[in-house]
Amino acid sequence: MTDAQVKGTVFNIQKFSVHDGEGIRTLVFLKGCPLHCLWCSNPESQNIKPEHAFNPSRCLSAQVCGRCLKVCPSGALGLVEGIILHDRSRCTECMACVHACPSGAQSIYGESMSVEQVLNKVEEDGVFYHRSGGGMTLSGGEALTQHKFAHALLREGKRHHINTTIETCGCYPYGHLYEACKHLDKLIFDIKSLNPVKHKEFTGVDNALILKNFTAICEDFPYLPILVRTPVVPGFNDSDDDILAIREFIPRRPNIEYELLTYHRMGQPKYSYLGRRYELDDVKADEARMERLRELAQ
Repeated sequence: MTDAQVKGTVFNIQKFSVHDGEGIRTLVFLKGCPLHCLWCSNPESQNIKPEHAFNPSRCLSAQVCGRCLKVCPSGALGLVEGIILHDRSRCTECMACVHACPSGAQSIYGESMSVEQVLNKVEEDGVFYHRSGGGMTLSGGEALTQHKFAHALLREGKRHHINTTIETCGCYPYGHLYEACKHLDKLIFDIKSLNPVKHKEFTGVDNALILKNFTAICEDFPYLPILVRTPVVPGFNDSDDDILAIREFIPRRPNIEYELLTYHRMGQPKYSYLGRRYELDDVKADEARMERLRELAQ
């Protein structure tokens, strides 16, 4: 099988991004992630398999439509006081309701695509890459959860002369990252906390493998441009000591930058579409605090 034929599961291809690499970029979001961060803005990315989602605000109602009720074979869709509700305990994710729904209220997060199909989408905006220095960024979830697909995308992207970047959490066997970096123009690496206990509490895993992989990649690729990012989450990693510890851990080299990201809740509605609860409902960003932390990070 050639790289162009390798398939993976993609849940979004976002065009005209200017935040995840140089220039104007196309972001390719791959399903699957070893972390389950409490603040995750892409909860639909965590499960590597395609997932059913239901957005009741887009539903035309049973009275007007009701097509999904008629095709569901498992009884997962029902009526309560005229409102369509989804019982996930009964759902087999056959996706019959999705195909029947005319409004997009019933939808699927995740689609099987080949490298060739993805790059065809990416190359539609090639003129913007050449003018701005942009290209393709792989994100997720964690793109290297599907490492064979991600590696094939990067290799084939370079054959097409596309500038390549990957945004990663760093939690996987080191060989996955090493192979990816051979085909990268830039690496974006998240370091969320140096405290292993807090890291596990807020992400589901400790940070030992992540920090080990980061240190190794800095040694093995000493000239690769690296942007280290820390999403600042109040109550988790927003103290002076938290940020100073990360700042001191990062090597002081001209090819390595450090950036703090302000906490946001833009992905919160998707939790309800997936039948999940957003755990940080009462957390809000503090802009004055962020200014203080950015000064420390410099």
